Amino acid sequence: MNFALRAGTVAMPGCSTSPGYLTVKDGLVADVGPGDPPAAGGDTGPVVDVGEGSVVAGFFDVHVHGGDGAQVNGDSIDEVVASVERIARFHARHGTTSMLATTVSDSPERLLTTVAGVAEVMRAGVAGGATVRGIHLEGPWIARAKMGAQDPWALRPPDVDELAGLVAAAEGGIRMVTVAPELPGSRRLITAACRAGIVVAIGHTDADFATTVGAIEAGARHATHLFNAMAPPHHRRPGAVTALLLDERVTFELIADLEHVHPAVMALTARSNPGRLVVVTDAVPAAGLEPGTYQLGHLEVSVEASRVTLAGDPATLAGSLLTMEQAVRNLVIGAGMPLLDALEAAASTPALAAGIDDIGELSPGRPADFVVLDLDLGVMATVVAGRPVFDPAGLLADVAG
Repeated sequence: MNFALRAGTVAMPGCSTSPGYLTVKDGLVADVGPGDPPAAGGDTGPVVDVGEGSVVAGFFDVHVHGGDGAQVNGDSIDEVVASVERIARFHARHGTTSMLATTVSDSPERLLTTVAGVAEVMRAGVAGGATVRGIHLEGPWIARAKMGAQDPWALRPPDVDELAGLVAAAEGGIRMVTVAPELPGSRRLITAACRAGIVVAIGHTDADFATTVGAIEAGARHATHLFNAMAPPHHRRPGAVTALLLDERVTFELIADLEHVHPAVMALTARSNPGRLVVVTDAVPAAGLEPGTYQLGHLEVSVEASRVTLAGDPATLAGSLLTMEQAVRNLVIGAGMPLLDALEAAASTPALAAGIDDIGELSPGRPADFVVLDLDLGVMATVVAGRPVFDPAGLLADVAG
């Protein structure tokens, strides 16, 4: 259906306009600009006024394990399909329009089943949810010394044959893989992944500076939750964090839940590296649920207030309860980032990091994936490919057909 929106603010690439408009035709952005939209009629469709709301590009979460009680890893393809669909619908309610279904370390058999299930979701799409644009393999090729909340029994050395099998089972759906570059065989795996068009992320690593630089030179271009599950930088032992921040070819994730990284460090890192920040949730199945004990892979995790930790180990964080809506709010209010910079970190830079160049901005010809935010940066409505997937107040009722 074709329609137009008038909004208090519309965020366009590099700038915003107040007021502004957005027109949608056949699921794509047709036009965007300042002032009022063209008059209704012809093939323009209805014009909807969202008042003082802001229309912004839909959020892209490249690191999300679960939500609403569901997780990506599963025992059967049917289980994975149902779980990933549930996750996609949950996060769409919080402004996510695209996501990479992210696995945790698991047995070879369960990983093959999981990626095959995600591939099925990618083929069919998710009615009423975010678009699953690929798979992020977080493990099993990570360092035991920095495994965090990953199953130690599932960790193993990088194996190009295993990667090839996963790529085949995923039908080309693997977009990103996290690797610890100090592990034997990591260089071969990085090379093979890059040749397959997969973005290599460095993470869950105890690598030193030189080893990390070598991995970047071999093709790694992303950092999985920078600072977390990495040795902290030291003035005589700069380590992986320093190597990743120094290379402008590398994008880096921050988990913006105000638990994993202090807001002052988020602010310093973002200001020192403009255009490279990718905000992620690292959300686990417990996101959206009450405090209690839940599963992450084969491990039990405990939820208390805003923290998720390994059961029996309150010092080890185990993912987050974060949503992208709250992540943007935390960047702006907690870390003092300008709103446009925070929105870039939640949309266009994640798309760049994932190697996808046709989403993340409200520009003519791109998919009409957008979010309507209220003045408190809460989600009023989420639209994927021109169709409302979350609209609790019926704001877009006239265009939902």
